[in-house]
Amino acid sequence: MTRQDIQVRVRRVAEQALAEQQYVSPIDVLLGLGWLAPSHLDRWRQGRVPYLEQVIQANLGKVSTAMAEFRRWAQAGGLMPSETIYVARTRDRRQLRFSAGADPGLERAYRTHWVSPKLSERKRERLAEQQSRPPDLVAVAAIKPWTCTECRGEFGAGSVLMMQDAGPHCMDCIDLGHLEYLPAGDAALTRRAKRLSGVAVVVVRWSPSRKRYERQGVFAEPSAIEQAETECLTAGQERARRRPDGELHP
Repeated sequence: MTRQDIQVRVRRVAEQALAEQQYVSPIDVLLGLGWLAPSHLDRWRQGRVPYLEQVIQANLGKVSTAMAEFRRWAQAGGLMPSETIYVARTRDRRQLRFSAGADPGLERAYRTHWVSPKLSERKRERLAEQQSRPPDLVAVAAIKPWTCTECRGEFGAGSVLMMQDAGPHCMDCIDLGHLEYLPAGDAALTRRAKRLSGVAVVVVRWSPSRKRYERQGVFAEPSAIEQAETECLTAGQERARRRPDGELHP
């Protein structure tokens, strides 16, 4: 692939991402070019890869060419830079690294998202807040027996694991064994429990038929679940007191 080929492909990929989401990031470009596999990106977000460039399937010369063209395209189009913090989907929420040498300028370039100037200032602020929000911690309901990397405990199918660093961990080994499981089914209860809990973990399970992970429930602090149930009950009673026209029952 020539330098010109890379530049053309970068512009095409970036334009598509911008049209779909009103902003575009270096990761969007790498995914669109096919140089970064979603599975490798996920491993990096789990903290299982020391730095992102290690799993990019292109040499650093090509990557540098692509990133330089991406920045030129963004600046020429009047897009607005917005630096985003990337943290791992791990218990310690450590900051993720993009490059082997962790050069500050290079790391900043990877973290910078480019936002459409058509968005209002309020929408840009909301977008920046959403992008910098730490990702949900995610646990997987296993579909086959597995062994915890840390304690070497053996667990059966249906038990919950978290992928972190070297491999699967049980909830106790990552200091989350005190959390209580709340099955999916009541969206309002789940939202409240996650909001009230100091730490929460979304539980997913792989669906072979649909070829995707599907949400099963959430782990949250027992006190948060109890408070969320109380809030939902109170809200339900309040709604029951109201007539369709907005008046209250005596």
